[in-house]
Amino acid sequence: MTALHQILLNRLHSGERLTFAEVMTQALYHPEQGYYGPGPRRIGRSGDFYTSVSVGPLYGRLLATLAQQTFEKLGQPSDFCVVEQAAHDGQLAEDVLSSCDFDYVIVEPNPRYEAVQKVKLAAFGHRVSWVSRLADLPARPALFLCNELPDAMPVHLVRWDGSTWQELWVKADDHGRLQFDPGPVSTDELSAEVARLPLDLPVGYTTEIGLASLNWLRELALAPFHGEIFIADYGLDHEELYSTERHTGTIRRYRDHKTDDHVLEDLGECDLTTHVNFTRLMEVGEAAGLKQQLYSHQGRYLGKLGLPWLATLEGQPPDTATQALLRQYHSLTHPAFMGRSFRVLLMAKEKTP
Repeated sequence: MTALHQILLNRLHSGERLTFAEVMTQALYHPEQGYYGPGPRRIGRSGDFYTSVSVGPLYGRLLATLAQQTFEKLGQPSDFCVVEQAAHDGQLAEDVLSSCDFDYVIVEPNPRYEAVQKVKLAAFGHRVSWVSRLADLPARPALFLCNELPDAMPVHLVRWDGSTWQELWVKADDHGRLQFDPGPVSTDELSAEVARLPLDLPVGYTTEIGLASLNWLRELALAPFHGEIFIADYGLDHEELYSTERHTGTIRRYRDHKTDDHVLEDLGECDLTTHVNFTRLMEVGEAAGLKQQLYSHQGRYLGKLGLPWLATLEGQPPDTATQALLRQYHSLTHPAFMGRSFRVLLMAKEKTP
């Protein structure tokens, strides 16, 4: 039993039930016992999972190219900057900063993460600054970046019983084991999202509703900056997400590069993640005033973004460093690796009056 499991039991033994969103919030972000709360996790070969950032510095170099394109699209404003949320240990920021001359603003609410980022990015001096909330961002033209952020936001779980959708609450059995307990939907906001779900699904069909990610995007739309928003994550369209084959949903736990659906076990010691519902994210973004520019598989988008770099290699025998970058390019773009499972969403954010 993990320390976080015991913390939850102290609440559940009193007869209280918790939504899975509450459990997931604690499992990931409890300040001391959550997976991410105490500080940045090790990512890559020696961690629990890979990200595009952990593949190598080419990803940041390609996003620096996107920053340059955005800068030119906005008319080359002198106060242009790059903004990143969910910067983790600062590796992506370092990779982008090493490939461009723009200022960089990091949205970081956790002081422990900010401390790690400041050490890593110290060489860039005054070019880097921090804010703790989206609302505190400067009113400047910018490219906003987030890599694998919505998938780590808490979700509610709901199950179709053949006539209605029920929320899956979490309770403890007589032996202290956590288990799901179907019941009424917890909030009106959740009920409104449940009403959008299809009904022609098999009994027992389970899926996730990410209220947190939708509210985050609404908050992002109100932030003071203007320019473009780049969201990269693994996710699905509406039709893919609600196929009958995906009857247990997409919620999974990751540990030592192994994944399963035992999401109530080893809480605080495993990453919990879900596929992003990109269809709903785009709908909410449009309703909040954001303009969709592009939605694509990561491989197709980064492949195109990297064409100018590839052109510089023509006719030159690749050295060791270039060969390493080409391997990174392959990992980021090939459908068998990250090219198809990850999606890219670009949205334009207009300047507010």
